[in-house]
Amino acid sequence: MKCLVVGHVVRDVVKKGDNVLERLGGGAYYSALALSRFCDVEIFTSFSELPDEWIKELKSIGELHIVPSEETTTYELTYLDSNRRALKLLERASPLKGLPDGNYDIVIINPVAGEVPPALVAHAVGNFPLVAVDLQGFIRSPHPGEVGYLTLDGSFLKGVTVLHADVSEFQHLENFSPELVDVLLLSNGPEPGKAFLHGREYMFNSVRVDVDESTGAGDVFLGAFTGLYSQCPFVQALKRAVAFTALFLKKRHVDFPMEDVNRLAMEVEVKRV
Repeated sequence: MKCLVVGHVVRDVVKKGDNVLERLGGGAYYSALALSRFCDVEIFTSFSELPDEWIKELKSIGELHIVPSEETTTYELTYLDSNRRALKLLERASPLKGLPDGNYDIVIINPVAGEVPPALVAHAVGNFPLVAVDLQGFIRSPHPGEVGYLTLDGSFLKGVTVLHADVSEFQHLENFSPELVDVLLLSNGPEPGKAFLHGREYMFNSVRVDVDESTGAGDVFLGAFTGLYSQCPFVQALKRAVAFTALFLKKRHVDFPMEDVNRLAMEVEVKRV
């Protein structure tokens, strides 16, 4: 399969106590990393400069389509504990106003700072068979400074195959009901999450792992679920995506055997509400 991931890759400045490190991040990066286990991936993004080793890593995931920019989207992440963080936008790269030419089986749209216009979602839905979207970058304020959230009319999401959001982010969406999309995934950190299949509600538990941080968890979850949902039924895809994400959080990479994913998925409970 040929797949496209849309959104800014990010320079993350991560602060944990007295420790500060810079690393590659962003929803598009993490979703593409997970999705690359299931199909051939291309990334449509924008940045100015990144370290050579980061470019090498991105190219190892898939082909890059880069919109020129004078800046690189940069976030400062200050961790308060393993699941809570303060987020500040320092720079923002050029917007992504169109899509590369190509016949894609899957398109994941995962912006982080308002770089994707809502109209692009409708365009993707009309042209590709499976479109997945993460809400985060549509509701975050695109202006530098402490990250605030915008109230958004969710009607532009009609026809999306998979929509993912954190439960707190989802509260900023108006004029939306789960029936507008095939699958709605609502993450809740280490707590049980919700999922809707054609409007029917399910609960699912997470697999608890001891980690220093949870950066990228929701994006990996979306990428893994989307790849799995293209291959297997909803409940099976959900259980395996939860397990896949837990292994990523434990190892901070996705180079683990799918047999480990399948074994851990047996611990994930999915219940119809």
